[in-house]
Amino acid sequence: MSQNNSLAMFETEPIGKLMTKFALPAIASMVVNSIYNIVDQVFIGQGVGMLGNAATNLTFPFVTFSMAIGTMIADGCVAYFSLKLGQKDYREAERAMGNGISISLAAGILMVLLMEIFIDAVLVLCGGSTVDPQTYEYAKQYARITLIGIPFVCVSMTVNSIIRAQGNPKYAMFSNLAGCFLNIILDAWFVLGLDMGVAGAALATIIGQALNLVLALVYIPRLKGVTFTLECAIPNKKTAFSFLPLGISSFFTQFASTIVVICMNNLLVSYGAQSVYGADIPLAALGIVMKVNSIIISVMVGLGIGSQPIVGYNYGAKNYRRVKATYIRTITVGLIVGIIGWGCFQLFTQQIIDIFGQESELYNQFALKCFHIFLGVIFLVGFIIPSGIFFQSIGKPVNAMISTMTRQLIYFLPAAFILAGTMGVEGLLYAGPVSDILATITVAILIFREISIINKDIKLQDA
Repeated sequence: MSQNNSLAMFETEPIGKLMTKFALPAIASMVVNSIYNIVDQVFIGQGVGMLGNAATNLTFPFVTFSMAIGTMIADGCVAYFSLKLGQKDYREAERAMGNGISISLAAGILMVLLMEIFIDAVLVLCGGSTVDPQTYEYAKQYARITLIGIPFVCVSMTVNSIIRAQGNPKYAMFSNLAGCFLNIILDAWFVLGLDMGVAGAALATIIGQALNLVLALVYIPRLKGVTFTLECAIPNKKTAFSFLPLGISSFFTQFASTIVVICMNNLLVSYGAQSVYGADIPLAALGIVMKVNSIIISVMVGLGIGSQPIVGYNYGAKNYRRVKATYIRTITVGLIVGIIGWGCFQLFTQQIIDIFGQESELYNQFALKCFHIFLGVIFLVGFIIPSGIFFQSIGKPVNAMISTMTRQLIYFLPAAFILAGTMGVEGLLYAGPVSDILATITVAILIFREISIINKDIKLQDA
């Protein structure tokens, strides 16, 4: 049990120190995952042009859906894993780890097969029927290659989440960074050096993802207090159905993104075709804005994930005072970082746009509007996203799901359809700030109720 004594740090070390240890590497890992797509956009924009960027935006639902499945398994697994460690149930923690890895692999392979079979139908669903024929061909070429990397991503997400929960977030960060840096190097070589276009960017992506997976897998024998065995990897109904619901919030976060992207793609090309911008400019411009914005979203998700093992362990151990303190610290940092990110988007807009290539003045005009309007109150995600992950960490997936659904589906999509119908393609941009404000109000109500319960538990313990 001496190895497991190291887990006592969750109960004894200062929260600020633990947050620094776990949150920073988690943020770095999540940001790296976002950069995978952004890097491709940068090199494709420089080497292929606007139609290439429009094509990668057309395939973005492939990415968000596979991330939805992978994140559900990884986050649910690590939440249950942390709770069981807090309860000192190490055998069940091992089963959670093994089941998480095997289910991730099976889900990744299944997604590859299904998406390959229905690739044309999915591209049409994502708005491909209205775009330039060259954009469609670029999208199909890019998707066919990047699909290969889905199992790599799913398994590495689960293993890296376990590594973070086991007290070595720096290694998980190293694993992600190594894959990202290799992707950047290969992007420059394949796209700009060998002139391989979108196919080169896609190939660079899956090679980087493969390296990430290898580095994650070789760490498994070094895990503390738990041992991976083939027996634990055999799917167990009780274990699987215990941890998968805990990842529902993460699933809906990404799945809602998939629905939003599909709807937005169709609205952009439909209303864009009726405007001076045409169909491809709005698709390319807002797609870039949403991917740049994914950096801020990733920071918030990483912040929440970084606090997850601290919250989960202490909630399992009934250390409610530390649970509350960790949550307050998390959203404080989230709001500060959100304000900084919002300021960068508003002040350095043109410089950010230029990174993705120089295009027409009409394109530039719409891209500027996307940044200034669509991301108008983006700093609020510093409260919304960590709060949803907090509910997930304490084993309350319904509240976690509501926190996610309100921002991306319940509020955003109706606002998008209504505003586009009344204001045209530019009306779509206002759906962003409207949904963020309404979601903040909803999540605040849920959090107030939960903190009231925690405060009562603290008073009972002090009595």
